[in-house]
Amino acid sequence: MTVSTLLNRLRPALPTIGWVLGIGTFMAILAPYQSGRLGWPAIWFYWTGMMAIGWISGTIFSRALEKLWPDLPDWAVSVLNSFLVSIPITFGVISIEWLTGGQLPWQAAPIVYVMVWVISAAVSALSWMSERRTSADSAPPTENAPQVGEALVSKLPHRLRSSSILALASEDHYLRVYTEAGDALVLMRLSDALSAVETLDGARTHRSWWVARQAVVQVSRGDGRAVLTLKNDIEVPVSRTYSPRLREAGWY
Repeated sequence: MTVSTLLNRLRPALPTIGWVLGIGTFMAILAPYQSGRLGWPAIWFYWTGMMAIGWISGTIFSRALEKLWPDLPDWAVSVLNSFLVSIPITFGVISIEWLTGGQLPWQAAPIVYVMVWVISAAVSALSWMSERRTSADSAPPTENAPQVGEALVSKLPHRLRSSSILALASEDHYLRVYTEAGDALVLMRLSDALSAVETLDGARTHRSWWVARQAVVQVSRGDGRAVLTLKNDIEVPVSRTYSPRLREAGWY
């Protein structure tokens, strides 16, 4: 993996990393729940580490919730996430206390969980409001610009609804929607999604894939088949069925 590829993959996460460091620093300065006894810089590593655990576990839980209940509203996902994320963080807090010779027994886990959830709920609320504001502030498409059908847009998380669609991939009964701001798994058939993107400049490349033409940055060939590399570094196969159509349309 090249440095540029790594930076491209990290770029969408940079705002979140900024949130982790910013909130972790704020909590270190605030030093709640007697964490000030750790002193600097240990308290900073403590709180930014906890925020990082929350971010990683929150991402995992969010994707799991989207897969289990793809039609769940964003606010409900945030609420459930705040409860779920508090579990690994509670485990982390008590483990660190135990490793550093603290006096916090495992029997105190319910109390620690409640204290952790208060912070987790506040961070989840701030994140949700930030995503809503970003979505609301995004410029609406012009009347002449191609628009994606509401049947597909309404299923996407708010943070992705104003972002350009790069590709669609069928995953069993679900659909993976790749956008410039990230991807999401929704409950929808590819055949239905194709109707929603019919006004966009794109084409089906495989029985399980649809790709926007502007998303393709490289075309490679091997074993008689083409592979499209998209601007988000996703590689999309081109089947022999659809290859002639793409060639005639000037894709490669």
